[in-house]
Amino acid sequence: MTVHPNPDSDPDRDPDRDLDRDMSQFWALLFEIVSDMEKRLFAHLAVHGLTPPQFYVLKTLIEHEGRCRIGQIAEEHHLTSATMTGLIKRLESMTPPLVCREPGAADRRVVEVRLTPAGEERFYAVQAGILQQIHLALGLLPAEERRQIIDRVRFYFRVLRQWLPAG
Repeated sequence: MTVHPNPDSDPDRDPDRDLDRDMSQFWALLFEIVSDMEKRLFAHLAVHGLTPPQFYVLKTLIEHEGRCRIGQIAEEHHLTSATMTGLIKRLESMTPPLVCREPGAADRRVVEVRLTPAGEERFYAVQAGILQQIHLALGLLPAEERRQIIDRVRFYFRVLRQWLPAG
């Protein structure tokens, strides 16, 4: 048997098989991470009386300085306006209401959703809880390992955005 110092120069090595194996492992790990994060997020949101879609509406409103058209929120979440209206109604009917609907400032025919102080407070309570969990998890790792993980995740997203942009 010939020893090859560089495994890439091994004539018996099949790069396609290696890539397929790596791809399969990567997919399994990504799916496991996403599934785990969803379970944790859903459980955390349930403690705060929210569903994931309701939380994402609050997050979108935070990102738009507390006010946004229903149609724009629906579009950003790839939902119909009717579906979004139902979500908004449920957020409005909470005690206290987390959002309210108002006529648009520029065009009174447009309906805007406004985050209430209770909605903002609920969003930040959820965010604080999630950040506390991340703090606990990352606190288990040495600083250098944390930086390496963050750098790898950044690299992953940079490659995806550059070479495989989302729709």
